Amino acid sequence: MKKLKLIYNPYSGDKTFKFDLDIYVTNLQKAGYEVHLFRSIEQGDIEAHLKDIDKNYYDAFIVSGGDGTINIVVNCLMKYSLNHIPLAIIPSGTANDFARFLKLPKEPDDACDIIANNKIISVDVGLCNDKYFINVCAGGLFANVSEKIDKNFKEALGKFAYYIKALQEMHTYKPINLRIINSKEIIEDKFDLFLVLNSSGTGSIKNLSPTASISDGYFDFVGFRNVGITNLPSIVIKFLKGEYLEHDKVLFFQDKKITIESLEDISCDLDGEKGEKLPITIENIPNAIKIFVK
Repeated sequence: MKKLKLIYNPYSGDKTFKFDLDIYVTNLQKAGYEVHLFRSIEQGDIEAHLKDIDKNYYDAFIVSGGDGTINIVVNCLMKYSLNHIPLAIIPSGTANDFARFLKLPKEPDDACDIIANNKIISVDVGLCNDKYFINVCAGGLFANVSEKIDKNFKEALGKFAYYIKALQEMHTYKPINLRIINSKEIIEDKFDLFLVLNSSGTGSIKNLSPTASISDGYFDFVGFRNVGITNLPSIVIKFLKGEYLEHDKVLFFQDKKITIESLEDISCDLDGEKGEKLPITIENIPNAIKIFVK
């Protein structure tokens, strides 16, 4: 019988995953897996659990949680040479941007069917200085919203808590001076926000980069140049038309390696988790992780 490690964060999202746990275990056993559970109860315990696992013991991993929990597991798989073992994702967090991009279901029967069908793809992973990410590296306005939200506020309002917190930040935010280096040019300008995307969206916005691919070996860089209130309506209109990347206040390019520097004291955000302080160098690691998909 194949062995599977199911890692879950009981505090993610609406905290309902635990009520379906027996259904998951039953379905996975029917699919031929011996299921081993790990319940995360405190910061750092997932890494402490995974770092000593035998590299040839498990046939699959499942992680249930939001983008932050997925980020923790992906970092462990990469750091401890476990990335040859395929990973299934159950989106049970407040924000599930990477799972949404892959159209992964939350319902137990559908989620287990994906694992039973055993369709696996290889996806790219980003390395930002010494930390990994699978969906997005972001900095500037809104980028660190997930770290600043009160947990009770987030539990009460779900993803709307992010939007409310973001609106509060707009009143005091000032653009940051950035120096962005890619394989073709060096760009120096003031930016409100930068996004280095692996999938097409973040913050529950689906099509920030409609052409993004998680398996092409490239990142999509989207930067908003000191937009200001006067330019905001025109960007929103172009966004709704799918044309905003052509706006003169938006910097867009694709590359495998990107360096971002600033004299200001700012940190980036990686998949909703606190990232590295600038300067950062971001590299694409092609086909680094195996993921169960529909």
